[in-house]
Amino acid sequence: MLAAFQQTVSKTEHPALSSIALLQTFFAFVAAILLLVSLHELGHLLVARWCGIKVLRFSVGIGKPFYTKRWRNIEWCLAPLPLGGYVKMVDTREGDVSPEDLPYAFDKQPPLKRIAVVAAGPLTNLALAAVLYCISFSIGGVTQLRPYVGEVETPSIAAAAGFQAGDKILRVNGRPVTNFADAQTEIVLDLEAGIITVDVENAQGQPETRTINAAGTPEARAVAKRQTGLGMQPFKVSDKIGEVVADTPAAEAGLQKGDKIVSINNISTPAWRDWSKIIAENPGRSLKIGYIRNGKEYTAAVIPVPHKLAEGKTIGQLGVRPAADEAWDKKIRHHYNPDFAESLRLGWQKTAQYTTLTFSFFGKLVTGNASLNHISGPITIAEVAGKTAQIGWQPYVEFLALVSVSLGVMNLLPIPVLDGGHLLFYTIELLFRRPLSRRVQDWGLRFGIAAMLAMMVLAFFNDITRLFG
Repeated sequence: MLAAFQQTVSKTEHPALSSIALLQTFFAFVAAILLLVSLHELGHLLVARWCGIKVLRFSVGIGKPFYTKRWRNIEWCLAPLPLGGYVKMVDTREGDVSPEDLPYAFDKQPPLKRIAVVAAGPLTNLALAAVLYCISFSIGGVTQLRPYVGEVETPSIAAAAGFQAGDKILRVNGRPVTNFADAQTEIVLDLEAGIITVDVENAQGQPETRTINAAGTPEARAVAKRQTGLGMQPFKVSDKIGEVVADTPAAEAGLQKGDKIVSINNISTPAWRDWSKIIAENPGRSLKIGYIRNGKEYTAAVIPVPHKLAEGKTIGQLGVRPAADEAWDKKIRHHYNPDFAESLRLGWQKTAQYTTLTFSFFGKLVTGNASLNHISGPITIAEVAGKTAQIGWQPYVEFLALVSVSLGVMNLLPIPVLDGGHLLFYTIELLFRRPLSRRVQDWGLRFGIAAMLAMMVLAFFNDITRLFG
């Protein structure tokens, strides 16, 4: 459940800037994986030592180690592939064990100790998420966008459902929502499950119901596959230019921040959407625009730059971004600075919310009520890591928290090979006072390996599809 960050107008960057952004994305991704994986495995290690189990190796990364250091009778390693890690303990199932080490072997411990060791990794990730949220909230404060609809695109899923500018979303399928992000997440994850009812309060303060019936449609598939939006956003734009991008047709025509475009080829364009639509429909064509600056009207000739979208369509771009509707922004944006105790409470609350939501998502995948296209791999994670890092430290920290929740929940799934599969085996052993047969465990491991390989292939396929359209 990674947020897709979209801009109104794409910026054509200088190659050097693109390289810098690429490097930033790489380092932001590697730092995220190393932190989350290291602490996950450290959770296993610390509880194993506390339970009296002998630990042989702690590795961050997969593959042949390129750095090794021995400390406290443990081999600490760094391996080249930063997509995982492991803790190697004394275990009779993995080779011969000296008689003096037998009491300290993992597989010779009672089920409760093994359960504690296995559960420590995912639980560390969940605890880390709560801490990261707490740090973010206590230092940077909490910014929420109230669940108001600012604008609705046409055509779109939101428009087909009857959403209108000014709607305040109250409930999604009966579940109350308090901010726009949660409302949108609830809707997106329910798109394939069937009809969605959204209770709103319209701009006139009257209760109404919007019904979304998009399951199986190309629009719903695009939301999951390409992380496109529902066609509604919380913000409103004004009819004035908020930013002019350098070295674009708008800059060459002399347009400035605060200008208001009122006509194109003598056709009146009273709203931002009116003239931006014409710009998009005329890539590479000369257009005469009329604009107002300081109460006076001027004209200029522009040629929109052709820009090819992921789906293959080419649109024209002028190189401007709209100014926000400041009055509306004040209405929907809520920012406050909680104290440390409140930040800690909010951190645990946010972690619990996303943990429940993630478990619910995996449940919908199993029942066929959620699209497999929602599954993301390392490429998408890296992209979001880079974008959040570019925005600022707080979005990046909250991104780390969200990925930590996803990592913790995924490892708790009852799939052999994952921590959750081992927890299932050991819990059965605890309840029935005997372990599952070696044959059953071997078949379970084969199933787990096959399932994880299939999920990895699907995740990479989805990533490549999103990247190249």
